[in-house]
Amino acid sequence: MEPQPQHLRDLYDRQLRRGARPDGPGCRIERDGDVVRQTGPAHAWNGVLWSHLDAPAADRAIARQIDHYRTAGRSFEWKLYAHDTPADLGERLLAAGFTAEDPETLMAAEASALPLDVPLPEGVELRAVTDETGVRQVVEVHERAFGTDSTHIGRQLLDRLAADPGTVTAVVALAAGEPVSAARLELCPGTDFAGLWGGGTVESWRGRGLYRALVAHRTRLAAERGHRYVQVDAADTSRPILQRLGFLTLSTTTPYTYDVRTAPAPRP
Repeated sequence: MEPQPQHLRDLYDRQLRRGARPDGPGCRIERDGDVVRQTGPAHAWNGVLWSHLDAPAADRAIARQIDHYRTAGRSFEWKLYAHDTPADLGERLLAAGFTAEDPETLMAAEASALPLDVPLPEGVELRAVTDETGVRQVVEVHERAFGTDSTHIGRQLLDRLAADPGTVTAVVALAAGEPVSAARLELCPGTDFAGLWGGGTVESWRGRGLYRALVAHRTRLAAERGHRYVQVDAADTSRPILQRLGFLTLSTTTPYTYDVRTAPAPRP
């Protein structure tokens, strides 16, 4: 029977949010009441993965997380989903000094139901990323594709490849030796899910099927390693492509970021 969005969303919440595992060396998962967060080195992802709060407890929980990360000297992210409670949690985060980033759409699909053999454009080859040279190419693609400093992604990827290569794989697409697209697959051992992250293509190569080919390549790897579903936090540009491939919309997610260097300390 085809999985339903509500079923997949509940499974995703249970396995990847409430039951989260550290996603890099030096990171740890901590539970503070009805909040699950990750704390790690400065270059790692630090933030709140899951919360289940009611209105009376929400502001106190927010203040505790701010205090925790201020004490650790870490800026952090509260990854808020549209189905999280209370309904005004986003407004409460803004009032506490967070900044809302662009929302994305949480999508997932059964790996076996997706096309797994999408051809590459002529003259393009895929190369697995296994060393510093490959990581530099991934960073180069991300910076050209998204116009942002992606140094931290390179550092995180190098750390994962060195410490726990079974949980991450990355690939770069080369045209005449030039990196033109890149993406990574994050595997979550013991869960049904693998995550498709960072799919980016330089502007001159967009519209030629590279994004779909990299989705198919990573989905095939995920299925080979025993993961039933693949999930994506999809930007507006990729959401229509994923829908056509067969991905289901489960929710929306908005990163609320807190910069400990500039945000005001919470009132006691």
